[in-house]
Amino acid sequence: MNTANATTATPLDLEEVRKETRMGAFGTETQREIRVIDLSDFERRRAEITEQLWDAAVDVGFFQLSHHGVPLQQIRAAFDMSERFFALPREVKARLPLARNAGWESMAQVRPSTGTPDQKESYQITRPRMADLYPTEEELPGFKAAMLAFEEASWAVGMRVLSCFAERLGFERDFFSKAHDPSSETYQSTLRLLHYYAIPPQARPELGLWRAGAHTDFDCLTLLYQREGQGGLQVCPGKDHERQEWTSVPPREELITCNIGDMLMRWSDDQLPSNFHRVKNPGPGESLGPRYSLAFFCQANTDALIESPAGKYPPITAGDYLAERIRANFNRKY
Repeated sequence: MNTANATTATPLDLEEVRKETRMGAFGTETQREIRVIDLSDFERRRAEITEQLWDAAVDVGFFQLSHHGVPLQQIRAAFDMSERFFALPREVKARLPLARNAGWESMAQVRPSTGTPDQKESYQITRPRMADLYPTEEELPGFKAAMLAFEEASWAVGMRVLSCFAERLGFERDFFSKAHDPSSETYQSTLRLLHYYAIPPQARPELGLWRAGAHTDFDCLTLLYQREGQGGLQVCPGKDHERQEWTSVPPREELITCNIGDMLMRWSDDQLPSNFHRVKNPGPGESLGPRYSLAFFCQANTDALIESPAGKYPPITAGDYLAERIRANFNRKY
């Protein structure tokens, strides 16, 4: 795997950002199949699973995993810990401020597609950057150990999926696991805990359209855990970007919802599309309560060089790439 210390891309002139600025309209809603891919008996079925993953990725860019190996009990426990974290007093969370993609923020993310803050708070765990950014054992007993174990389990699932894409792209099977090495100080994959705020009924007429505006993810692969009954996620495949035709992805707690991110799109010369998605506000008859989700972003280590095989994109280190995307979303504050 090549590494580099410099980037040839112009800061904040990335094509992904330019596309995102054009995705603020509501569009229309339509039905599509979001494929569920069974990962059971993985090694014996590797070739079959690889083709299923590839077909789903090039078609819609989103798919869901069953029998993925993360126990449902562990997922529920992670959600419980997340809810307890966000219930901490604001002054406690404020002592853990977001910096370099680690820590807590509230309504700080402004999507280029909307120009308005996402209606949420988040807490991000990026292992090498967490000095003094965990709540204490007195404030939240067992939190650090539980979330790091959950992060590790999510990384293992992500690398399994990425190993299939690596082989399909002609790379070595372990290409992406080397690029996402958690033992390195350059590791920057992130577990993000998300809490979308409850909506007071009287505020509904004043709401914008989104809890999170339309965006693509910056990473190679996203693993999203959702809670039953807390929907809102919608996807717009690449071929429908101009028409902005959106499809809802129903939450099922036993499934992991995955999508291709921009890093992998570049590494594949656009063979694997990173598609737009958003979280819409509740409609009539839908719950106005809080929404919780857990996202693991497989973000290549800062020194990994993202170099498209056919030269469609200029080479850029994953560290520089992620920094530019974050600055475009957080007004250069983080």
